[in-house]
Amino acid sequence: MSRYSRQELFTPIGPEGQQRIRDSRVLLVGCGALGTHLAEFCVRAGVGELTIVDRDIVEQSNLQRQSLFNEQDVRDALPKAEAARRKLERVNSDVAVRAEVADFSHRNAERLAERATLILDATDNFEARFLINDLAVKHGIPWVYAGCVSSRATCMPVIPGRTACLHCLLEDQPATGGDTCDTTGIIMPAVLQAVAWASVVALKIMSGNEPALFYKMLTVDLWTGERTGLDASKPRVGCPTCTKHEYPWLEGRRATKHVALCGRDSVQITPEGEFDYTAARERIRKAAKLSTENDFLLRAEFEGVTITLYRDGRSLVHGTDNAERAKALYTRLVG
Repeated sequence: MSRYSRQELFTPIGPEGQQRIRDSRVLLVGCGALGTHLAEFCVRAGVGELTIVDRDIVEQSNLQRQSLFNEQDVRDALPKAEAARRKLERVNSDVAVRAEVADFSHRNAERLAERATLILDATDNFEARFLINDLAVKHGIPWVYAGCVSSRATCMPVIPGRTACLHCLLEDQPATGGDTCDTTGIIMPAVLQAVAWASVVALKIMSGNEPALFYKMLTVDLWTGERTGLDASKPRVGCPTCTKHEYPWLEGRRATKHVALCGRDSVQITPEGEFDYTAARERIRKAAKLSTENDFLLRAEFEGVTITLYRDGRSLVHGTDNAERAKALYTRLVG
């Protein structure tokens, strides 16, 4: 019996829809709570290609809700994208799974999406979502906005040229200080609700069932039972993205060069231009105490902070939320 026989028995999909799913190439941005579940959904559904982009490593606090990771991944300090790839290749060897250990940014977004037929949002910040929105609208790629925090879940499909985009409904990315998983927590049912919505939206798009989509931004609070829905059936007149074709996030004009990660007492720093990882590694070995090193990153203790350096030069400075101090320490240690 076919691996996908039960999925094909579902009348709206059938063998033809399954072949369309097989022909799909998915870019998944983020591999946390939402991302791990969405990645597993894609692989078990039988997509042709899945590219997973994530900047973080697996940490102990992830294990409560991020389904593809285990304690060994924490001990090995594996990047989330790579840990997910290793698990997923054992689930379905017919799916080409690619891990990109990187910060999704204007520098790499178009390269990462050049083969994509669908983009799935599993990020935790609106700068990344507006970047996805610019990218998808510019290149005509459908994408699925999804999010969850506390006990709330949200989802919306975006079909460029036909429906509203994220910029149609949100005039700008929200100011800092809003709820995040690090500040207000999250419960697993909220994750699963967002995953269920995003998965069925993706399934409709990939299988050729776009007419069955709901064209709304839906939000539900699973603890209180409150539900809201914003109409997203058509582009907003005057939308800078849809009608004026302006893409400031994709062009890098709205990019943040170094940013404090809310609730994590950490600052992310992204260098400009070319980066010599080998030379930086040697400087760190001479000046600091290494605690972890693998094929993807190294971690060192330096003047009261912990610095995690990735091969592309991106660094997380743990132990401070002061961007200027973090940048100064990075410059002294990394160069």
